[in-house]
Amino acid sequence: MRKKLLAALLSAGVLFSGCGNGGGNSAADDKNSFTYGTVAYGVAMENAGTDPHESYSGWSTIRYGIGETLFKFNEHMELEPWLAENFEQVDDYTVRVKINDAAVFSNGKKVDGEAVKKCLEHLIATHDRAPHDLKISGITADGQFVTITSAEKVPALLNYLSDPYGCIVDVDAGVVDKIVVGTGPYRAVKVTDTQIDLVKNENYWGAVKPKLEKITVKSITDGDTLTMAMQNGELDAVQGLPYSSLKLFTNDNFKISQVDTSRIYQAAFNFDTPELQDLNVRKAISMAIDKDGFVKVLLNGNGTVAVGPFPANLSFGDNEVHAVPYDLDGAKNLLAESGWADTDGDGYVDKDGKNLELRYLTYTSRQELPLLAEAAQANLKKIGVKLNVNATDNYKTFLRDGEYDIFSKAIVTAPTGDPEYYFTSHIVPGAVDNAGHYNSAEISRLEDELHNTFGAANRSTLAIQMSQQVLDDCALFYASHLKMSFVMKPNVEGFRAHPSDYYEILPELEKK
Repeated sequence: MRKKLLAALLSAGVLFSGCGNGGGNSAADDKNSFTYGTVAYGVAMENAGTDPHESYSGWSTIRYGIGETLFKFNEHMELEPWLAENFEQVDDYTVRVKINDAAVFSNGKKVDGEAVKKCLEHLIATHDRAPHDLKISGITADGQFVTITSAEKVPALLNYLSDPYGCIVDVDAGVVDKIVVGTGPYRAVKVTDTQIDLVKNENYWGAVKPKLEKITVKSITDGDTLTMAMQNGELDAVQGLPYSSLKLFTNDNFKISQVDTSRIYQAAFNFDTPELQDLNVRKAISMAIDKDGFVKVLLNGNGTVAVGPFPANLSFGDNEVHAVPYDLDGAKNLLAESGWADTDGDGYVDKDGKNLELRYLTYTSRQELPLLAEAAQANLKKIGVKLNVNATDNYKTFLRDGEYDIFSKAIVTAPTGDPEYYFTSHIVPGAVDNAGHYNSAEISRLEDELHNTFGAANRSTLAIQMSQQVLDDCALFYASHLKMSFVMKPNVEGFRAHPSDYYEILPELEKK
């Protein structure tokens, strides 16, 4: 429906009327203001607000320049100081953080150890995920220092504190009409379920001062509406355009910033399915998926072919692991080795009078997943495997009832720059999202070691071993990493995609 509507609009010239140069009458013509359209803000995303201690609203706090965390991630998802100046790992359970002396809240109040202590205590008292991640047992403050003690070893503590829920806000100021007092280059003056109005933080403490007077963030969740708004000059920049629309902006009237993220499109084999307990069958299916064709044709190049769960721009990513190649003949040979052959000439392999027929479950709320299902169904037919696709946003019912053989989903594998989250949530035996019921003693052993290992380099080494074990077992197949895309007018500077999906409105943002 979306593609047909776009085609109709294009043929009628609607998208381009009055906007041959990407212009139009709007705040986009004012160099002191910036109007931004995004699909990533709203009630459905649980981030319609700016209080980082409420659900996923911290993503809005950090994305739109309102709040900052103690540390942040660079382009390789490595930790760097932000509000913090440095830290000391006192022992396996204790870390001491020095707060930057220059840091102040937007209301002019100094950010000291006590302010950070109050914020973190409020976080673990009210948030749904943070207590489980942080496992904090005590916090003390001394001047510009804050000392955090955890009840058990948490080697990735600073990574977790760099999650958007870790934005440091002035809890004494409270939350007024969904607005918090943060430390970022901009402060919110009005927040609704569909829009955030921001103004320059005159008290911003950072070395680079905010360059714009006013920013408006608009929630536009319909892809066609977002496309037309950008074409008509109503917006300075957009995030989340449909892949079919991106080609409209590959000209001199616009700029595009893209980067690989750790959002993966993957499919887990259900080990409770008798046919999939055979490694040859899992390997054959993995070898038959044309990931390159999926990315180039169905995603219009707006993704990167995946090897494992993490993109190559991470130290424990795709450059460090290997998977089975795309090889249809090899896949057919593996099936034959396991006794699968097309004995009745119907085009599908069979054994003991039964075709190799599998149920493929996915959902539609991520536009890439039905496309992956379409590709998988066509690819597997070439090796004689029949795939029955069930694409439904009621997928959790089918998961609960075990009515699937392969489950495909989208997941951010390294939201805090550390690999352990992915393994503990999706891979280890008994993990809440281990949809394939994969059970590997080697994975359990390595996870136990990872959970007690400090140091990014050492943790990367273990993560690489774990990813390779998953690939060797063909427990899942990984299709593509999401390529984050920002489209903007050519006069916009300092607005660039980041692999973390956190940092969008920065003090460097300006319009020339």
